[in-house]
Amino acid sequence: MEKPKSFIGLDMGGTRIKALAFKDDGTQLAEEIVPTLDDGNRAWLEGVRELTRRMINRCPPPARLGLAAPGLVSADRRSIAFMPGRLEGLEGLNWKQSLGLDTPIEVLNDAQAALLGEIWLGAARGARNVFMLTLGTGVGGAAMVDGRVLRGHIGRAGHLGHVSLDANGAPDVARTPGSLEDAIGECSVQVRTHGKFSSTQDLVARFRDGDPEAAAIWLRSVRVLAAALASFVNILDPELIVIGGGIADANEALFEPLEAGLNEFEWRPGGARVRVVKAALGRNSGAAGAAYGAKLAAESEANM
Repeated sequence: MEKPKSFIGLDMGGTRIKALAFKDDGTQLAEEIVPTLDDGNRAWLEGVRELTRRMINRCPPPARLGLAAPGLVSADRRSIAFMPGRLEGLEGLNWKQSLGLDTPIEVLNDAQAALLGEIWLGAARGARNVFMLTLGTGVGGAAMVDGRVLRGHIGRAGHLGHVSLDANGAPDVARTPGSLEDAIGECSVQVRTHGKFSSTQDLVARFRDGDPEAAAIWLRSVRVLAAALASFVNILDPELIVIGGGIADANEALFEPLEAGLNEFEWRPGGARVRVVKAALGRNSGAAGAAYGAKLAAESEANM
């Protein structure tokens, strides 16, 4: 089989599909975004087919594809095995067959793809022990330990947003009581603020304006995040933590109190301190990581 000359990454989101193409050295070749069109009738799938054809035509052949999507990835990494309630027809879909391609498609969980993107081209470049949290509507997560992305027995590894920080709290979407996701995710802002704030952006803006109620709510959420990160540090022993997602755009309003919390909670034997950085690729991390996943798969096959 001829060695791939380009790598295309597709990132399946609930509202948009992002595609990026790269050369082997990470030089970007092409970029495109299309709406997902999730109407319950698999209209999104035809959009993916058309997008893939256009991207392949813009890249030197042969091209290898990777695809990032929410859900648990099958053991053979060719499909999403479990993703209820979103993107009708995604579960069990044979991507190679559906897109009519001759080469396999490497399928990745979207959070794991985001981490790979940051390791390849972003804030975690070259790291071998690192975990990433994406703070958005929910809290996604992924971890690399000694150079290997953790996937686990059925693909659940890295769901860091579903750690319990209050055993008496309300269960989240994964049945976890008092989860990190519900402590800081966009999904719970109205509940956490008793309806006073409609979004994290609004909450942070009022915090910056000096509103004492907003400050109390926001700083409590960030303190919970710091406690969770300190716990993950003890479990995973990373050299680096990457924070991405829309809430990371709070910048110093997030990272300054987060650092203060880690100064209080983090175990630092011998003075060891884990760096916390903002994701560098933004919304491109998932598609870049999917392309990198395809590159890694091709390299692995070539060495067999």
